Amino acid sequence: MSDLIQKSASPSVIFLDAVHKIYHSGEVDVHAVRGVSLSIARGEFVAVMGASGSGKSTLMNMLGCLDRPTKGRYVLDGITVSELNRKQLSVLRNHKLGFVFQSFNLLARTSALENVELPMFYSNEFLPLRQQKESALKALEKVGLTDRASHHPSQLSGGQQQRVALARALVNEPEVILADEPTGNLDSRTSIEIMGVFQALNKAGITIVMVTHELDIASYCNRIIIMRDGEILSDEPNLNRHLATDELALLNQAERRVKLA
Repeated sequence: MSDLIQKSASPSVIFLDAVHKIYHSGEVDVHAVRGVSLSIARGEFVAVMGASGSGKSTLMNMLGCLDRPTKGRYVLDGITVSELNRKQLSVLRNHKLGFVFQSFNLLARTSALENVELPMFYSNEFLPLRQQKESALKALEKVGLTDRASHHPSQLSGGQQQRVALARALVNEPEVILADEPTGNLDSRTSIEIMGVFQALNKAGITIVMVTHELDIASYCNRIIIMRDGEILSDEPNLNRHLATDELALLNQAERRVKLA
């Protein structure tokens, strides 16, 4: 299994070659993804957009090794995914990928620290409890939440809960973070704050692929892919990228002016 954990020297961390996904529903075949070819380099921050039924969620499931392509080839960090069995896929997901969801998916009766430790329990490498705690605290530090390590989800705001979920995704030091509508349950200001965390992590070298239906959220990414009817309609660099730090500074200034008025 060690070859599944090692980092590849390939510049592309994600490579899709003519990938199709066909679901069989009775006598009808649903062609959810149609011949998608895609390469994502290390350190990119990519948004995947599209209307409901465009294929973006199916694409993300395949990128996350949660579903296999019907046809075509998927290479994740130098490893051809279609050649792996279920146990190998589980190892690959645990070490190469981190997942962030719209609904946070935190365990209600455990602390933020314990929620972040969870992926290490499913690792094929045994880590002493002390090392697990240190790794979880380090991940919480990356998202600015070490002071909430002992708090339960009910004691945290929506933005703080999403930071815990992001720390959980980071704890095994993955090659890629896959985020599915990560700001969908957050207000505008908190969404900008979360995008600021994503941008800081991306600046530190983490590759991020994010599904979103919100153009203003996609504007924080370096590259925007738009899907329609299972195909890539457009794939362009974002030449007008927004910086969350700048927008938060403007919001703070506006709030101060309101208080002084």
